[in-house]
Amino acid sequence: MIFIKFISKKSEVILITLMLCCSLFNFTSCSSEKGNPERFRKGVFEIPAGNGYSKTIITRIDSLQIEEYDKIISISNDSVMGEKRIKHIDTLYIHWDNNFFYSLKMKSPKKKLDEDILYVQITKITDDSYDFSVKIGFSKYLTEGTLTKVE
Repeated sequence: MIFIKFISKKSEVILITLMLCCSLFNFTSCSSEKGNPERFRKGVFEIPAGNGYSKTIITRIDSLQIEEYDKIISISNDSVMGEKRIKHIDTLYIHWDNNFFYSLKMKSPKKKLDEDILYVQITKITDDSYDFSVKIGFSKYLTEGTLTKVE
């Protein structure tokens, strides 16, 4: 009987210690600015240039995301090769489901593809940027990128 009381007291101490450790871990991880994606909900951001596009400047204000970029088109004549840059400004509605998942919907779609919702998941956070993956609608198309906070 004494042995059972000893084991029971020891189990209580271990359980309380484990609960305190978990609480401390949750408190420290939630208060860390580095791991908190909430700071990416508003401000000015940049996505580096990609295949056929210049760098993209993104401005987030409330539930709107404004994207400015140049689409780069290769032009070739008989003797001359060059490129043409076409300036684009897109406005999208942004809806945050939680700190790591949001969706984007084009405010004024110009093409059928623009009508699809973009589902974005934040996969990794650093001091001033995050990595993300984006899926267009319910298609199998998936792409990844990095967004950096500028302001």
